[in-house]
Parts: sequence; C-alpha cells; structure tokens
Amino acid sequence: MEGVDERAVEDGARGRERVCLVPWAEADLWLLRRTNSPEMTAHLGGPETEEQLAARHRRYAELGPGRMYRVTLADSGETVGSIGYWQRTWQGAEVWETGWAVLPEFQRRGLAVRAARAVREAARTDGTHRYLHAFPSVDHAASNAVCRGAGFALLGQADFEYPKGHWIRSNDWRVDLEKGD
Repeated sequence: MEGVDERAVEDGARGRERVCLVPWAEADLWLLRRTNSPEMTAHLGGPETEEQLAARHRRYAELGPGRMYRVTLADSGETVGSIGYWQRTWQGAEVWETGWAVLPEFQRRGLAVRAARAVREAARTDGTHRYLHAFPSVDHAASNAVCRGAGFALLGQADFEYPKGHWIRSNDWRVDLEKGD
C-alpha cells in the first residue's frame, strides 16, 4: 500500500471504538509473545518456540508483498492485536490471505471485525490481487464470525496446512476486492 509508512489506516466505525492499523515495527515482538499463549494458539497448532517467534517477527517486519500491522485503538493508541495480509498461491492462483489475533482483554468488542474491514481496504488499495481469503479452523467460532462480520463470503471447507506440517480443516472465506463493497 503506497504511503502506509507515513500514516495509519483507520477504519470507518462510527459511534463505536475505532481501530488503526499501524505498520509492523521492530519494537512489536512483544505482541507476538503476548499472543503466543496456549489459549490464543489453540486453533493454530499451539505456541511457538522463541526461535519461531523471532523468525515470524522478522517475516512480519520484512513482509512483501503484503503488510503486517499492529492494531490500535484510534482514540488512545493502545495496542489491541495484530492483523495483516500476505500473498499465497491458492487453488492455482495468487491471492491475498489475511489473519489476525486480538488480545484477550480486548476480545468480544467487535475490534477484530473492524480491523478485518480495514485490512480489506488496505489490500484493495494495494491493487495486486482481486481476492482476499481467510482460513479459520471450522471449529473457531469467533474467527468465522469475524469473517462474516467483515463481509467475506463463505466458499466452503478445505484442508489447510498451518503451521507447516500441521493440517487443519478450515473454512475458506473470500472477499472480492474489485467489487468495492
């Protein structure tokens, strides 16, 4: 996304807590550590080692094509989680994929939905790919609700490898970035 380093991407929630997407920075490793608990990673194959977290942090800081963000509250700047979009090959085509994590104390407030809408707009502005996908586990009710609330369409179920070597049954949610909805 052009110019994303100079400004935050802000969602358009009116009358509710607004979120900003702040580009991932070197100082954000603490957030990966906070989201690395058994509860936060239950649908993702479990917690990672410190070495795996350091490697993930490097990928997030250098991500391209795509972008990782720290999600903050617009009014206070307080960090509530992370979200991003990155390129992947899916069913023979290059698409964007997205994923997120919201810290436990900020869950159930609609912040993930607002962050997903904002990242959808960031991916749309990037203009590289037509589709943005999310692949939450079929039994992860909260993440599937985020997809629904952020305007993604459920395409069906798929076997999905995440992390490498760990297969899960996922829902394939997709938003058409060219439609502009």
